[in-house]
Amino acid sequence: MAIADLPPLRESLDAHGLTAKKSFGQHFLLDLNVTRKIARLAAIGDGATVIEVGPGPGGLTRALLETGARVIAVEKDSRFLPLLDELAEVAAGRLTVIQADALMVDEAALLAEHAGGAPASIVANLPYNVGTPLLVKWLVGDWRPVSMTLMFQKEVARRLVAAAGADDYGRLAVITQAVCEARIVMDLPARAFTPPPKVESAVAHLTPLPDRPEPAVLSALERVTAAAFGQRRKMLRSSLKTVGGEALCAAAGIDPSQRAETVPVDGFLALARAIMDLG
Repeated sequence: MAIADLPPLRESLDAHGLTAKKSFGQHFLLDLNVTRKIARLAAIGDGATVIEVGPGPGGLTRALLETGARVIAVEKDSRFLPLLDELAEVAAGRLTVIQADALMVDEAALLAEHAGGAPASIVANLPYNVGTPLLVKWLVGDWRPVSMTLMFQKEVARRLVAAAGADDYGRLAVITQAVCEARIVMDLPARAFTPPPKVESAVAHLTPLPDRPEPAVLSALERVTAAAFGQRRKMLRSSLKTVGGEALCAAAGIDPSQRAETVPVDGFLALARAIMDLG
């Protein structure tokens, strides 16, 4: 049997008596036309290695395998393991299923064990309740993905790509854009999912920048953005008081009367480096 010979996803779910679990933030993509488009947008080629988080019944997994990629699927919910194991049986050794909490996974160790340490992209329809923490982990952690193609609630996706001065601009935009080029590549209405969520979704594609800030700079960036956006309506001289205030702004060449929402990513990187210099 080949992947194309498998029964439709809805039939497989019914056969196993499986439904989405609200506590896990699960919403299934069962339309293979949609999942195939996501795989195309991710630019996954034959022989590539992909980490997929939260595969659920395996709709996106099927589309990724159809590209010829090797997929390491990380699924926390044990209910889906039999369904994913059935898919692995027809995947010609290109699907490895790991039961784990993705927030706790060491991606480098996972790839060393199951893919010979090969570089990998991440492609995932992320569970809504852990999407942002997972993204931050991949942005600032030691392991660096080749690219990330991730589905979020639409409002979260907008926060990734927002420019300074926009309503959606905030800490997540700064950290994301300090590390990656980010763009929204696909919008999805709620009706595309089973069960339909109460919000619309969007797929964001993130490509790492060639000049990634040093880990110490990223750590300082997390500190300064937490302070600045924690009191985003205040001037920087007040919101950054706990990390240096006006002296920090002066060292970074930033006007202390600005508010966080008006400071571009380069400005926050200057503040982060100034924190390090000031000790």
